[in-house]
Amino acid sequence: MGKRRDGREAAIQFLYQLDLNRENPTELFESFWVLRTGPGNEAASKKTRAFTEQIVAGVRAHAEEIDEQIKKFAANYDLHRIAPVDRNILRLAIYEMLFCTDVPPVVSINEAIEIAKKFGGDESGRFVNGILDRVRGELKRDARAAIRPGQ
Repeated sequence: MGKRRDGREAAIQFLYQLDLNRENPTELFESFWVLRTGPGNEAASKKTRAFTEQIVAGVRAHAEEIDEQIKKFAANYDLHRIAPVDRNILRLAIYEMLFCTDVPPVVSINEAIEIAKKFGGDESGRFVNGILDRVRGELKRDARAAIRPGQ
């Protein structure tokens, strides 16, 4: 598995934990990494940990705006009624689509779908794809291109 996929999966797991427990993330990260390493699992690299923590911080910093996007495009669902795994996958992908211009939106969508298939329910991949495709439709940038600094 790629380092970024591993970082995204860890971010989803951490965001899920925060969503259900409403705890202070700075106090939880160390115990999260210990728990995630567990028996038979390799410890995350410093680069993966930094990437994960950057994503979590970004999602939390833009939580209101991200949740508004979810509410807008999941019109028949109250935010709290969306499965917590799916809700946090959407949050991560929407964060990347709106605020991480170095990641092409289609990459964020594809990663989210694969993670939803792995961690979500039977319909999670389709549900996540449907919402994210609608978000992508309103973006003001090319869905297949990254924007590098200085472009």
